[in-house]
Amino acid sequence: MLLSARGVEAGYGAAKVLFGVSLDIAEGEVATLIGRNGMGKTTTVRALIGLARASAGEIEFCGERVEKAPPHRIARLGMGLVPEGRRIFPNLTVRENLAMAGIDRGHGGGEPWTFERVLDFFPRLGERLSNSGTQLSGGEQQMLAIGRALMTNPRLLVLDEATEGLAPVIRDEIWSRLGALKRTGLSILVIDKELEALCELADRHYVIEKGEIVWKGTTAELLANPGVHETYLGV
Repeated sequence: MLLSARGVEAGYGAAKVLFGVSLDIAEGEVATLIGRNGMGKTTTVRALIGLARASAGEIEFCGERVEKAPPHRIARLGMGLVPEGRRIFPNLTVRENLAMAGIDRGHGGGEPWTFERVLDFFPRLGERLSNSGTQLSGGEQQMLAIGRALMTNPRLLVLDEATEGLAPVIRDEIWSRLGALKRTGLSILVIDKELEALCELADRHYVIEKGEIVWKGTTAELLANPGVHETYLGV
């Protein structure tokens, strides 16, 4: 298993947010973490990558225990994060945002993510190379955030709110690009509210409610169980 989390608890100060989260992601698998706002999705992502230290439980990534590891160590093992709100470097150009993230991990014959490959994948970024982050639209910023994560040559790409706040045409483009990434065999964990698009993309789903995984299953199982949507995902 590429990533395994068992009984993870985490929070902020005295406020506990996660109460024993467990999930698995296999090599080449696309999984989702879904739930209403405020249920612990972002905290789960932050715990997995070390930004919110797990107070209990175990996290194994790429064969190593990482629940006590700092974020840079987990990132170097191959976890690439596209954070909520994108968080590109606003005063750096598109070229600089991509160049600073470049890591060649050696893919054993697989095609690495290079500067040129990212621009082929997101041609619009090639048209904006000298633009600073503040000069990009929201959709372009999200493309840049994904491209920056790909430049680290991740083994697992984690996207927190993949299409939040984007225009419909841009959302469609992002989902198309994520589908292309899946076809390369890249493992992906994605958080988003577009259930239909998630079901078209993902193999497995985890539903979180008040800091606990309350349902997990395949796309076929989720589509066959409308009660999950009504109980845990409806507004």
